Amino acid sequence: MLIEKIQVWDDSETVTLHTYILNNSMEFQKDQLRPAVIICPGGGYLGTSDREAEPVAMRFASLGYHTFVLRYTTYFKKKVQDFNNLPAPNEKSAYPQPLFDLAKAMLIIRESASKWLVDTDKIAVCGFSAGAHLSASLGVHWNSSLLNEKFNVDHEVFKPNAVILGYPLVDYQIMKEKVDTEANEFIKGFWEISGKAVFGKPNPSDEQLLEASPVNYVSSQTPPTFLWHTADDDLVYAENSLRFATMLAKNKVPYELHVFESGVHGLSLCDETTAGDASHINPECKVWFDLANSWLKKHFK
Repeated sequence: MLIEKIQVWDDSETVTLHTYILNNSMEFQKDQLRPAVIICPGGGYLGTSDREAEPVAMRFASLGYHTFVLRYTTYFKKKVQDFNNLPAPNEKSAYPQPLFDLAKAMLIIRESASKWLVDTDKIAVCGFSAGAHLSASLGVHWNSSLLNEKFNVDHEVFKPNAVILGYPLVDYQIMKEKVDTEANEFIKGFWEISGKAVFGKPNPSDEQLLEASPVNYVSSQTPPTFLWHTADDDLVYAENSLRFATMLAKNKVPYELHVFESGVHGLSLCDETTAGDASHINPECKVWFDLANSWLKKHFK
C-alpha cells in the first residue's frame, strides 16, 4: 500500500490529502483500475476527527478501494483538547474555502489516476457531519461557476460519481431554528463557535445560511447519494437527511436513506474500531457500512 501525505496547497501545511493506494500486484488483478473513496472527517469545521478518518479509509481499502483522507481547512489548526482553552483561530476557514480544498483534492486524484490505477468513473466522496456537509457541497456545486472561476478547468473533473453522507449537516436554516428552540447551552455554545468557523461570525444572515446549505442546490445533476442518520441525534438533527432525500426525490436523483431509531452523533463505524467511548458502539447502526458498500457496488458495476 502506498501511504503518502500530499500538501494540497503550496501556502498551507495543514490542508493535506492522505493516500492509501493498494499495491499493483503482479500475482493477481495486475494493472486493474480500482474505484476510489475520498473520506472527509467531521468536526464542526473546528478540526477533523481521527475517528472518521483512517479507520474508515482502511475499511473501504479492505474491500478493494483506493482511499484518501482529506484534512481540509478548519477553524483551529491544532486539535482542540479543552473548549475552555481554545487555540488561536484560523481566519481562512470560512466557506467556501473547505469546498475549494475538496475540489483540489479531486483534481489531484484525477490527475494522478493513471499512476495510481484509479477508475475515474468510480470516485465517491464519503463524509461525516461537517465532512458530510463538505461532501454534499461538492455533490451539488461540482458544476458551479464558483469552482470554475477558482480553477478554470473543465467542471467535469470535480464531479463525484457517488456521495455517501453520514449524519450530514446540509440545512443550516433547520439547524438554526432547532438549536435556538431545543438545544441545551453546551450545544448552543458549540454551534456558536462552529458558526464562526463556517461564516466568519457567530450570527450569519439568512442569505448566508441559505448559501451554505447544500439542500438548496440539489438538482438533476447531483450524483447518486447514500444517507444515514439516527432519529435522536441531538447535535445534527435527522431532518437534515430527510429534507436532502426529499430534494433528491423531487429531482429524480437515485438515493438510499437509512434513519436508525437511536444513536449518538459521531458514530463513525459504530464498533470498537472507532469508539471513543461506549456510546459509539451501536450494533444496530453499524450495518450502515455494509449497506453503503452494497449500494456503491450497484452504482459502480
